[in-house]
Amino acid sequence: MSTLLLHLRNVPDDEADAIRALLDEADLAWYETRASLWGVSPGGIWLKHADDLPRARELLATFQTERAASARAERAAARAEGRAETFLTVLRHHPLRVVVFLLAALFFAALTAWPFFVLM
Repeated sequence: MSTLLLHLRNVPDDEADAIRALLDEADLAWYETRASLWGVSPGGIWLKHADDLPRARELLATFQTERAASARAERAAARAEGRAETFLTVLRHHPLRVVVFLLAALFFAALTAWPFFVLM
């Protein structure tokens, strides 16, 4: 019986490709379902045999640990080199976008708080 290994919602394409390659290297039988038209179902990677689930989860856990470590190392290197994106760099490159988002946040905060001030 097929077993879901991984939902593909918010999974980057490069990570999904690496997981597919990992399953192929481990010689595990799998297939993929695509996301539904309106995004109700995110799609996923399924194992064809439920007996392979513990091995696949172990491989996936190892992969994710290594990927997290490399992402942290990249982030640390970007910070050390001054390439890391910060609020100030975003403000410098996209000032209008930042101002619009801040005004929208203030508007929605005021809209949410307005009934409390009216009832007082």
